[in-house]
Amino acid sequence: QVQLVESGGGLVQAGGSLRLSCTASRTIYSINRMGWYRQFLGKQRELVATITTRGSTNYAESVKGRFTISRDNVTSTFYLRMNSLKPEDTAVYYCNVVQGAFPEYNYWGQGTQVTVSS
Repeated sequence: QVQLVESGGGLVQAGGSLRLSCTASRTIYSINRMGWYRQFLGKQRELVATITTRGSTNYAESVKGRFTISRDNVTSTFYLRMNSLKPEDTAVYYCNVVQGAFPEYNYWGQGTQVTVSS
């Protein structure tokens, strides 16, 4: 059973930066895309950023230009670099890996808290 583990969350002042990391306990084959999602208190999980195996990226409009998703194929780790953080970025951030197709299977981390103070 593959598990994803996030790290790098914490408390930061507005305008600051954090880098989140996600590592799989085992190699995941046939990956379609990797990504980050976040869940605001009392809200449903929403997309932050995704990256395909070819390196194509997609970002939520609210984070575009501030956040960067990247991956390291050697260490099987992917990242979310967050710059110019705002209080409204405060949420639990989850990493995600989509494997295969027809059907796809989603792996999720347990989440890491990001809190941005004003």
